[in-house]
Amino acid sequence: MKNSYPNIFAFNKKNLNKTINKLKKGDIVGLPTETVYGLGGNAYSKNSINKIFKLKGRPRSNPLIIHYDQFSNIIKDVEVNDYFKKLYRKFCPGPITFILKKKKKSKIHPYACANLNTVAVRFPKHKVIRSILKAINFPLAMPSANKSANVSPVFAIDVFEEFKRKINLILNGGKCKIGIESTVIDLTNSPVILRPGIIDKLSIEKTLKLKISNKKTNQKIRSPGMLKKHYSPGIPVIMNQKKYDGKSAFVYLGQKFKNKKNFYSLSEKFNLDEAASNLYKIFRIIKKKGFKKIQVCKIPNIASGIAINDRIKRASKFK
Repeated sequence: MKNSYPNIFAFNKKNLNKTINKLKKGDIVGLPTETVYGLGGNAYSKNSINKIFKLKGRPRSNPLIIHYDQFSNIIKDVEVNDYFKKLYRKFCPGPITFILKKKKKSKIHPYACANLNTVAVRFPKHKVIRSILKAINFPLAMPSANKSANVSPVFAIDVFEEFKRKINLILNGGKCKIGIESTVIDLTNSPVILRPGIIDKLSIEKTLKLKISNKKTNQKIRSPGMLKKHYSPGIPVIMNQKKYDGKSAFVYLGQKFKNKKNFYSLSEKFNLDEAASNLYKIFRIIKKKGFKKIQVCKIPNIASGIAINDRIKRASKFK
């Protein structure tokens, strides 16, 4: 079947080399990770960082996550501590981002960190992005590949629909397995979770052998995912719904409304990891079908449900 999207490319050696060359020239490319697709650019390049912010329409106060392939490559840019080492050993590569103190001699451009003295770093697990990171000598600044405040993309075609031909290369890595953004934990002092994700608070506490806190309200933005309005499908999203209004799209867990028009199950098996993986995909499907509003049933606020509720709550800030 012919590819009808001229800037979406299959992952192979030829296109891997093409991607690497573009990144080395300072271009921005669409790349898959296990969480969501990202807009990748050289984290050491002012030009690349400016392009990312301009493409997304992203506030300059909202820092970017810097992606590395392994521990040894971050030493020149950030200060590591025991908390980080324990969590790295347990969860990396994987869907967790660490806020660490930035070294004075770090080459990461200040714009990527919103001129803060901290850096958000992650070690992605997806084979495509890891192949790229291993082949270049700089880390990648890589926010989600969508316009600022919109729903994150989980398919290559989602990236195309966001930017059309403003990005001339999008590598197709299939559907993102996890489907929501990484957990973010601030390790600059006592550990604090800034954004919930699939790796939940209990798992982190068990690894560190201590109780950790969630972020305080009105805290200064130190990482992505802290803006009040975020992850929006562009139509109103209403949380904790019990009764269907007869005209909206209704998102729920289980099989109660299976095959019923206008009802969308995040997981027929009540699996919260699967529900998280399907959230953005279903939001996009609903928006494309022309619905004016999304009702969402009450999601259990445990494990991955905490991350799902965080995303839905921020999406509900649509105006």
